[in-house]
Amino acid sequence: MNSTTEKRIALISVHGDPAIEIGKEEAGGQNVYVRHVGEALAQLGWEVDMFTRKVSLEQDSIVQHSEHCRTIRLKAGPLEFVPRDEIFGYLPEFVENFVKFQVKNGINYQLVHTNYWLSSWVGMELKKIQGIKQIHTYHSLGAVKYNTIDNIPLIASQRLAVEKEVLETAERIVATSPQENQHMRSLVSTKGNIDIIPCGTDIQRFGSIGRDAARLELGIAPEAKIVLYVGRFDPRKGIETLVRAVNESQLRESNNLKLIIGGGSTPGNSDGIERDRIEQIVNELGMSDLTIFPGRLSQDILPTYYAAADVCVVPSHYEPFGLVAIEAMASGTPVVASDVGGLQFTVVNEQTGLLAPAQDVAAFANAIDRILLNPEWRDELGKAGRKRVETKFSWDGVANQLGELYNEILGQTAKELEPALLTK
Repeated sequence: MNSTTEKRIALISVHGDPAIEIGKEEAGGQNVYVRHVGEALAQLGWEVDMFTRKVSLEQDSIVQHSEHCRTIRLKAGPLEFVPRDEIFGYLPEFVENFVKFQVKNGINYQLVHTNYWLSSWVGMELKKIQGIKQIHTYHSLGAVKYNTIDNIPLIASQRLAVEKEVLETAERIVATSPQENQHMRSLVSTKGNIDIIPCGTDIQRFGSIGRDAARLELGIAPEAKIVLYVGRFDPRKGIETLVRAVNESQLRESNNLKLIIGGGSTPGNSDGIERDRIEQIVNELGMSDLTIFPGRLSQDILPTYYAAADVCVVPSHYEPFGLVAIEAMASGTPVVASDVGGLQFTVVNEQTGLLAPAQDVAAFANAIDRILLNPEWRDELGKAGRKRVETKFSWDGVANQLGELYNEILGQTAKELEPALLTK
């Protein structure tokens, strides 16, 4: 076996396309994670192929990101956007085309790193067919998610079964926080091997601009008190809690208070319904004059928005990690977040920001005001947040840890092969 195949890794992210523009429908934390992990691994000397589902005829089948990192789009079902809860039936075709791609290109992956439960099913199938080793990152656990929503989708029982099976059969599960690890153990299975390796962020990009310069660029007054939300429009993201909390702020009657709700895809997509609902609440509360909906924030402008804010709020009902929190902290902006899941790990209460009970409007209002009313403390929290991200959450550090894990699993593979070779 030559050295290039030994350092070859397939990352599978069926519904989260690593090559898509971040912020579009179905483009969130998972896409960012897979793309950045892939690119950072390539810099460490890995040949990285990232596999995702092709959603239109216009899309390139292969997107080359760097010399050793590319996204490969495979056909699975119709060439159109399909909501993630409706993709499961197309996965056998994805597996089939993954195998065909290997045969056609003379590639033999010994290891796949799957992302989200849909991809985990693909990985388990490949394991059965080809004996490929599997590492898996959940990004979201059905057992936790279904506790926070009223309308349980039809796919729920299938998802829960797959999530249990992958925990018990994969060579290793990567939990992104100690809290996610605990959830796996208490809600999914006590079997299986789990390592904790956090998500990362681009510490060069976030934090590259100061507050004054950012406000100048965005046309925001220096004296304005800016509360920022970044993310998808999804009921589980808790935007309603944030809107109602800002409405209860002590600064509500001042002309300086501004709420920026950044994110969302084009109107008419699934998150458009939630955006309409949030806009309606804003109007009902008479907050239209202080609320700004800039729409989807491109990766180029996002660091400027984070830097311009006094506080970034992550009011999710559940979050396995919370990438927005570390992007804000990397930008030197304190975070007010729900006291749930991975946010309890990324945000250090009273040090890099404040944690509040999910969906508790009064608690969020109080936390936001504590930071807005004390600019010196705001700056202290911001500096501590930046330092925490530099030491714990850089992509290079994350890729290094994953690379070591891959080598460990591949090393075990080599040991398993040795006896077989000797008996030939």
